[in-house]
Amino acid sequence: MVIFGQSWRWGQRFGSTVLLWGQVLVHLLQGRVHRRNLLTQLEIVGPESLLVVILTGLFVGMVFTIQVAREFVRFGSGDLVGGVLALALVRELAPVLTAVIVAGRVGAAFAAELGTMQVTEQIDALYMLKTDPVDYLVLPRVLACILMVPLLTVVAFVVGIGGGVLIANSMYNLSVSQFLDSVQQFMDGWDVLKALIKGAIFGMLVATIGCGWGLTTTGGAKGVGQSTTAAVVTGLLAIFVSDFFLSWLMFRGLETTVG
Repeated sequence: MVIFGQSWRWGQRFGSTVLLWGQVLVHLLQGRVHRRNLLTQLEIVGPESLLVVILTGLFVGMVFTIQVAREFVRFGSGDLVGGVLALALVRELAPVLTAVIVAGRVGAAFAAELGTMQVTEQIDALYMLKTDPVDYLVLPRVLACILMVPLLTVVAFVVGIGGGVLIANSMYNLSVSQFLDSVQQFMDGWDVLKALIKGAIFGMLVATIGCGWGLTTTGGAKGVGQSTTAAVVTGLLAIFVSDFFLSWLMFRGLETTVG
C-alpha cells in the first residue's frame, strides 16, 4: 500500500509538472518574462556552475583518452583517438554529464527554494499581490536552464578535448596537430547543433521538474527534503530516458560505409 501511495503521489506530481510546462509555454509566447529574475537565474545556472562543469569535462576527457588511446595506439590507429573522443563528448558525454550536474546542483535548489515558499505560504502571498508565480518564479528558471545548459555543454566539450590532447600528447606521444586533425575529420557542424539541442531539452526538463516538485510540496520541512530528493531523481531519470529517444531520432539514420 505504501508503494502504491508513493506511485500515485508521484503520478499526480508528474501530471502537475506537465501542466506547469504548458503554462510556461503559453506565458512565454505571451512575452510574460520577469527580466530581472531571468538575469538572476542565468547567473545561478551558468557562471555559478561553470567551475564544476570545467572540472568534470577536463577529467572525463582525460579518463576517456586513457581508456581509448592505449588500445588504438597498440593497433596502430593512434590518429583516430581525437575523433573518437570528440564524437563521444559531443554526442553523449558533454550534454548528459552537464545536465546531470545541473540537475544535482540547480534542479535541487529550485525544488528546495520553491518548496520552502510553498509550505511557508509565500506562494499564496504572491497570488494575494496579484503576481503569477509562473511568471515570477518558474518561467525565469526554465528559460535560464534552456539558455545556459547548451552553453555549459560547449564548455564541457572544449575542456574535454583539451584534457584529451594533454593526455594523448604527454602519455602516448600523439602530436597536438594529429589529435586535432582527427577531431576535425570526425566531427561536423550538425554534431554540435545536436549537442545544443540536447542541452536545451535537458535544461528544460531539469528546471520544469525542479519547479514542479517544489510547487507541489506539502508537509513542512520534511516535505521540502523529500521534494528535493525526488526532483533530482526524477530529473536524472528524465535526462536518461529523453537521451535515448533523442539519440534514436538524431543518429538512427547514420550509415557506415565500409571499403
